[in-house]
Amino acid sequence: MFCVLGAGVSGAAAARLLARRGERVVVLEGVDGERQRAVAAELAAEGVEVRFGEPAELPGGTSTVVATGWPPHHPLLVAAAGAGIEVIGEVELAWRLRPDGAAPWLALTGTNGKTTVVRMLTAMLTAAGHKALAVGNVGVPVVEAAAGPYDVLAVELSSFQLHRAPSVAPYAAAVLNVAPDHLDWHGSMEEYARAKGEIFARAGTVVYNADDEWSARLAAPYPEAIGFTLRTPGPGQVGVVEDLLVDRAFTDDPVRTAEELAALEDVRPLAPHNVANALAAAALARAFGVPCEAVRQGLRDFVPDPHRIAHVARVGGVDYVDDSKATNPHAAAASLAAYPAIVWVAGGQLKGADVDELVRQAAPRLRGAVLLGADRERIRRALARHAENVPVVEVAGQDTGVMDRVVTEAARLATPGDTVLLAPAGASLDMFTGYPARGEAFAQAVHRLAARRREEGE
Repeated sequence: MFCVLGAGVSGAAAARLLARRGERVVVLEGVDGERQRAVAAELAAEGVEVRFGEPAELPGGTSTVVATGWPPHHPLLVAAAGAGIEVIGEVELAWRLRPDGAAPWLALTGTNGKTTVVRMLTAMLTAAGHKALAVGNVGVPVVEAAAGPYDVLAVELSSFQLHRAPSVAPYAAAVLNVAPDHLDWHGSMEEYARAKGEIFARAGTVVYNADDEWSARLAAPYPEAIGFTLRTPGPGQVGVVEDLLVDRAFTDDPVRTAEELAALEDVRPLAPHNVANALAAAALARAFGVPCEAVRQGLRDFVPDPHRIAHVARVGGVDYVDDSKATNPHAAAASLAAYPAIVWVAGGQLKGADVDELVRQAAPRLRGAVLLGADRERIRRALARHAENVPVVEVAGQDTGVMDRVVTEAARLATPGDTVLLAPAGASLDMFTGYPARGEAFAQAVHRLAARRREEGE
């Protein structure tokens, strides 16, 4: 019997797949809410039992546990390991149950940029004429797509998923970057990085970020690994030459020749970390045989997801940019590096992350900072240590209406030519339902500011 932990999107998909294969399945769900009850009713129609409440033990007869996001130190999983019961993830289940001739996987992981890269990659594959789908942590569960009628799957994988995927063997795999995140789940930076590195273990082609210390370290055991870099590429790399993205890895003679993949202007939005995203996607696509012209067309066809360095408006000569998706310091650092003069809107739940290095690097670009959310005081102290001449405004309160005051204060600190940048460096659940809601609140506050300015001008 299979025990599935969690009735979320991945857990429910895994339970349905197993039930349709004739397996007995019990789902354990800790949250007893309206949505969970609706999912339970759907699963019951498939013959799946859902039990609510914090479980004290596994159901009797459990032979395999499918865990979707539950941390390895959870007592139930510790007990399963002690009893010799195998614990796998939804991704591992999908891999094991693939039919013969199933679509190969182009897989990627990283602390930041995963969703952007997997969507860029899918656009490139589609431009090359392949029937491709973005799956995994991006939205569509892998178990729903692994047996589907596709030529290739672009698979976004989190460290949680890779932790329990011991046999997954992608056609090609990439680690975009590795920075401290989810350390409470993994227990240490080393264990977090090790989980990310599992994506390389059985990959046909290894792709790594030559500009990222941890990514390069994880790729070091693979001598044929392909690097991507924002610098001029060496043989076996893809990179940037003047205003072009170029390939010196998948050419007939990588030592002597390079092929043009795209122009920098084809990358949208154009920022250093997004160029790195485009290069990672291009390397995976090229590993699958995608021609250069399809790489370029894919980048032109790609539509960025909301709340990722999205330009909201220009008000009084000041640009307002929404990067609410920058939910950790590593992502915020990439966003801050994209603009020369910034009024920084930051704060939220830092999840224990240190922000000193982030502030130290960004200090020369900061013209001011407006802080909100649960951990704003920690960012304020870092600014006092490393950017003492930068004016800082703290906006108290936990209600979502705070954002109007935030934008008003940011506008007061900004001068024409500056960028007011929402790059919070923290999660949003202290004040919002998620980072999209935070980004929408910011954008709406900016539009209200613009309307007031227009009225004042009249």
